[in-house]
Amino acid sequence: MNDLLTGGCACGAVRYRLESEPFDTGYCHCRTCQLNSGAPAMVFSSVPADDLVFTKGADRVKTFKSSSFGFRRFCGDCGTPFTMEVDHQPETVDFSVATLDDPNAVVPGFHIFWASRIGWFDPADTLPRHAKFRPDTRGLEGTDPPT
Repeated sequence: MNDLLTGGCACGAVRYRLESEPFDTGYCHCRTCQLNSGAPAMVFSSVPADDLVFTKGADRVKTFKSSSFGFRRFCGDCGTPFTMEVDHQPETVDFSVATLDDPNAVVPGFHIFWASRIGWFDPADTLPRHAKFRPDTRGLEGTDPPT
């Protein structure tokens, strides 16, 4: 990555930059992502936890506990979803690729929670599809969400 990737929310109140190259980019089809985004799936990518830096409006970023194992950050003014942070991967933060200024810069490589996808949403790609988490998900034993 030659240039730092930057992003922000719909209303412009919050801006961020990534200090390192994103990795583990994929679609999530879980019901929580559907409700959080209002879309059939969200695309997330990861960076080390300290490498997503809010450069404007950090005081406007709000959080909510979205599951028994994680929480999400979003713009408190317009609701744009920024991150998903999970207990089993405390060293990283997953960010919503759609919030990047150039979302084409980070390409998904897999689908997770395919078993809960909305039936009429059938992407034409040939990426691997996993019913729950990927078998090699860092911090998990198996593919089930932590309890």
